[in-house]
Amino acid sequence: MWRWSFCCLAFISPARVRSFLAPPPRGNNNWSHLGSSLPPSLEALVEDALDSDRKIVVVTGGVLSGIGKGVTASSIGVLFRAMGYRVTAIKIDPYLNVDAGTMSPFEHGEVLVEIGAHLKMTIYFFVGYATAVFVLDDGGETDLDLGNYERFLSVSLTKESNLSTGKIYQSVIERERIGEYLGKTVQVVPHVSDAIQEWILRVAKQPVSQFSKSFSENGNISDSPPEVCIVELGGTLGDIESMPFVEALRQLQENLGYKNICFAHVSLVPTMGSPPEQKTKPTQHSVKQMMSMGLRPDFLCCRGSSPLEPSTVSKLSMFTSVPNGAVLSLHDVSNIYRVPLMMIEQNLHSMLLQRLRMGPFQKGINYSAADLVDIGESLVIRDWKKLADSVDEPESECVIAIVGKYIDQGDAYLSVVKALSHAAMSTKQRLRIEWIEASSLIASDEDELGSDKKSWERLKQCDGCVVPGGFGARGMEGKISTIKFCRETGKPFLGICLGMQAAVIEYCRNVLAIKNAHSAEFSSDLVKDEEDAIIFMPEGDRERMGGTMRLGARETILKEGSIARQLYGKEKVMERHRHRYEVNPALVSRLENAGMQFVGRNTDASGERMEVVELGRETHPYFVAAQFHPEFTSRPELPNPLFLGLLQACTK
Repeated sequence: MWRWSFCCLAFISPARVRSFLAPPPRGNNNWSHLGSSLPPSLEALVEDALDSDRKIVVVTGGVLSGIGKGVTASSIGVLFRAMGYRVTAIKIDPYLNVDAGTMSPFEHGEVLVEIGAHLKMTIYFFVGYATAVFVLDDGGETDLDLGNYERFLSVSLTKESNLSTGKIYQSVIERERIGEYLGKTVQVVPHVSDAIQEWILRVAKQPVSQFSKSFSENGNISDSPPEVCIVELGGTLGDIESMPFVEALRQLQENLGYKNICFAHVSLVPTMGSPPEQKTKPTQHSVKQMMSMGLRPDFLCCRGSSPLEPSTVSKLSMFTSVPNGAVLSLHDVSNIYRVPLMMIEQNLHSMLLQRLRMGPFQKGINYSAADLVDIGESLVIRDWKKLADSVDEPESECVIAIVGKYIDQGDAYLSVVKALSHAAMSTKQRLRIEWIEASSLIASDEDELGSDKKSWERLKQCDGCVVPGGFGARGMEGKISTIKFCRETGKPFLGICLGMQAAVIEYCRNVLAIKNAHSAEFSSDLVKDEEDAIIFMPEGDRERMGGTMRLGARETILKEGSIARQLYGKEKVMERHRHRYEVNPALVSRLENAGMQFVGRNTDASGERMEVVELGRETHPYFVAAQFHPEFTSRPELPNPLFLGLLQACTK
């Protein structure tokens, strides 16, 4: 038998053996051939990434969620910005939702729209929930971390920058339905893992809008693709939901090679005992689990209350195989804008350059010992230092009341708070938020100030007031009472989305004497074009929930001489929307004759829309409301003008 085997092999030439084992030629659709494991689409994306020398930095988290992966990823992006690189970002969310548009704020923090209260829902358990989203220019409803990336990186991302399990499985199933997999059994590996890699590489090369220092330019889309992509893997390593993404990232490292992708792992180093001692076991176990899944951290970003001690660093390095210099202490600081500065002090920027073979790479030197470039005096870092100092060294204090429905939720209205903080930094004020439940400010017949006098006293003591967005009847009367108080007493006021609608309703009731004026969202028996101050948009969809609103960046034309025009410094602005209801155009002329000025309008296919309303400075020091959400375009280095105007009015 052995003789016959050798005889057969004798007739096979070495060239024939090599041709059998060689991978198929590029572009061959039969990617399941023995020599190739990549589909043509993924192979082309890998080739493009290698040819472009594009780098990917993956940020993972261990021990517990909410440890600070988003701030860490954003801060790494600031370092690359300071070194002159074009940066983009991707957030991976392992949940099965297609997007964050129908998620409760108790799941992901931010409140914009209460669903179920104004839709005919067949899924009863959604009633009373509110969505937790950040809205992008293209109308994408995404995770809140996208807002963090935009604020730190000064870019405008797209909806594809938010990748969820739902999006991946939806795309894979659609491809299977049209026969793209040629009848093969569709599996997590390789089909789902390949789809994840394709998504990351495709988004990593897409040009993004860069925000300029001057707000006169909303954003310029660079023709050049990004040079660095920051990828944050949501959740905690070891979660069952994130397993396909972990495997995809492992394969991506194999495909791109060591020098083109690196991993930063954020973990917890708690301080316990008496005397206090820093414990390394949680991080040791987290890294061990990470390595068991095929990933190895290049940098350890250790969260804790105090700086890492040298002995702790040595112990972590020994048990995780991460070099001493690459074990970073990301301890608690006075404000999050000091995190990039703390990274610079520990030379992370030089280590990233050395690890990824970028810039002045020094051959033969371990990446953790590299000292390649000084960015402390770069324009980006100089501005960043001023931001951090302005938070810690304010010249005065400003108290702003936020009157809303979800004040007990820690991250509710997060973007509003961020936008107020940006304006406070610009005006050198220490911001203090006074959270007031809208329902506690409802006026009664017996007592004009309502039953909760403490809430009214707190509102009176504030320097200014914001009524943010949200849908649903609860708290609406309290918001209207708040706006009436601000209008009559001259307290600086900013209304957002529903806040603007409430301002129009209040003016109809108390100035035009339309006592039953209300929104069609909350009352169905209003007299047409008389009591229905707020109406449902003609192109709206009452049946579907996700992605059915007026979403994304829309143009607003500002009236010459208006407060908004002075603040923005230009006639046309692009701001982001998310709403289903709008001001009734039939009542606009009556409102303007009575003193309410609609100074911002938008003209689209369905007619003229009211976007910005205000009272003149001769009537009120600052009474401005907008249908759009100005908080989404606010940046630390570039506060949104409407929030800046509010804080300036409070200073005066």
